[in-house]
Amino acid sequence: MFTKITTVNENVIVIRNYIILAATVMMMSSGLVDTFVSPFRAAQQDRLDNYGRYVSAGLVAQAQKFSH
Repeated sequence: MFTKITTVNENVIVIRNYIILAATVMMMSSGLVDTFVSPFRAAQQDRLDNYGRYVSAGLVAQAQKFSH
């Protein structure tokens, strides 16, 4: 009798964990999709690209200054 109760409890725990896992995956995947589809991300990427060009130009200028 004790074994049957333990098996039922284990089954309930497995089902509960599966539901928690499924809900977590759904929420995380929807957040990930929003991150990649968001127009704000594209604007931020443009700013980062422009900043990267600015930093690269500064590094090249400094390297040329040191080489002379």
